[in-house]
Amino acid sequence: MCKRIKGWICLLLTVCLLGSMAQPVAQAASFNVDFDTYCEALLLVNQDTGVVVYEKNADERLEPASLTKIMTYLVVCKHVEDLKNTKTTVSQDAITQLLGTGSSVSGVIAGEELTIYELLNLMMVPSGNDAALVLAEYVGGGDVQKFVDMMNEEAEALGCQDTHFMNPHGLHDDQHYTTARDMYLITQEAMKQPYFMDITNQLYYTLRATNKSEEPRTVYTTNRMLNQNADGGQYYYRYCRGIKTGSHDEAGYCVITTAVREDLGYSYLCVAMNCPEYTESGETNVHGEMIDSKNLYEWAFNNLSLKSVMEAGSIVGEVGLEYAWDKDTVQVQAADSFSTILPDSVDSDSIVVTTDLPESIEAPVEKGTVLGTATLSYAGEVLTTVDLVAAETVERSQLLYTMEQAKSVLTSQWFLITVGIIGTLLLIYIFLLILYRRKKKKLCRVRNMRRM
Repeated sequence: MCKRIKGWICLLLTVCLLGSMAQPVAQAASFNVDFDTYCEALLLVNQDTGVVVYEKNADERLEPASLTKIMTYLVVCKHVEDLKNTKTTVSQDAITQLLGTGSSVSGVIAGEELTIYELLNLMMVPSGNDAALVLAEYVGGGDVQKFVDMMNEEAEALGCQDTHFMNPHGLHDDQHYTTARDMYLITQEAMKQPYFMDITNQLYYTLRATNKSEEPRTVYTTNRMLNQNADGGQYYYRYCRGIKTGSHDEAGYCVITTAVREDLGYSYLCVAMNCPEYTESGETNVHGEMIDSKNLYEWAFNNLSLKSVMEAGSIVGEVGLEYAWDKDTVQVQAADSFSTILPDSVDSDSIVVTTDLPESIEAPVEKGTVLGTATLSYAGEVLTTVDLVAAETVERSQLLYTMEQAKSVLTSQWFLITVGIIGTLLLIYIFLLILYRRKKKKLCRVRNMRRM
């Protein structure tokens, strides 16, 4: 019976602990910048930690224009195993569809036989809408809408909350939208695909001679951040790697890039969306999306660094302890270490630690048992949640436990009620006994008098 009670107590304790641990874990610390930005939406993420260090309207639905092609690349790679040896033929429809749209094209020719790898280059480097349609036709089995359905299914699988695609290239459609945060999720997955970063980081791509062209053709990147000769180098950023530009009237200027500082050991990914095509002074072709990206990278590299906030094994607090001989508390310590990106001016002591622990627990307790959590915050933003575990093993005092159980039984409501009932019955019994004896004595006296 004792073992069964012990088992139930352990089970209830475990359920309570699991309930306290079922808190959403977050890693975010969006900091302020000291410069103005052009774009409607921005998101800057440290790639080494996954920490969002800056965001602006990151969940606002916007048209992505040719950023769409990142998803197109992703879907193609997930449905074509051999990119370099799988071939398809350019259809006339893929070219005709784009007539009069003012689209950026790569110049593919109807009837031209190209590999999927070649078409990916033609889609991503010069932002060829024609190449995107050819790829969609091939993967969709001749049905572009089927391919678009695959894009939306992939977005849902990635956890995108506010994304819906209507085409594989990004031309305007009121129902074609996404967010900076969703585009980050999509780009992260695309970066895992074969050749993605190599293709998107090229200044130009030269297509071989084909069955429809006797001469090789060279196409050039639309990403001015990669080209120090474009526009006098005003948008060039030497640490930039890839990825994709996009623009049309409704979407404004957009760009997604990464930047790597190997000397510092940090890398970032920046999503910049919906930069107006016209400035307040009426200037055109001012690529604020690239200026914003460059400024954010420089700000991050110059002002942020990885700092250790909590070390595994560090004592965070203590919990009351019952049924332990000569010991009233047990210390709790961090189960894991945690480091995050913080401004250089911020000391790790500025991190606010909020613990969620029970007032007390019952011995025995083993070292390493999860007893609660610690939530780490900075400037009102939750950084992460760390498990707190017992720092030592404490055995149960069987004497104290037995005494406490006895006390518990003796002071329980049902015990007191039972004692009260028994006491009442006993009093009634005594009362009746007294009455009986008095009556018996009276009868005896009556009998004695009759005999006389």
